[in-house]
Amino acid sequence: MSIARFEGNGRMSRAVRHNDTLYLAGQTAKDAGDITAQTAAVLEKVEQLLEAYGSDRRHMLSAVIYLKSMDDFAAMNAVWDAWIEDGFEPARACVEANMASPDILVEVSVIAAVRP
Repeated sequence: MSIARFEGNGRMSRAVRHNDTLYLAGQTAKDAGDITAQTAAVLEKVEQLLEAYGSDRRHMLSAVIYLKSMDDFAAMNAVWDAWIEDGFEPARACVEANMASPDILVEVSVIAAVRP
C-alpha cells in the first residue's frame, strides 16, 4: 500500500495519493468575487493540483461541490459545464453548506484516478 501526502500544513494535506487514486482537499477561491469568478478560480486550482500530482480532469471520478447558497447553483453550473468535457463527467454531488469564511461562496473536493 502506497500513500503520499502533498502540501501538508500540520492540519491537512492539499492532496493525498493512495495507490492509483488522488484525493484533493476542498479548494476555495483566495480572492473574494461573485460565484462565477470564485467557481472559475476554484476549478483552475483543482486542475493545477490534479496535474501536479499525476492526474487531470479527464480522470476525475467524483466531485463534491459545496455552495454557500443554492441560489448560486445555476451560475456555478454554467462555469462547471463549460469546464468539464463531454464524456468525462465525474460522479457529482452539490450541497448547501456553511463556509469557513463569509466570503467563500463555493468549495470543491475531488477524487481522481492517477494517469497510467
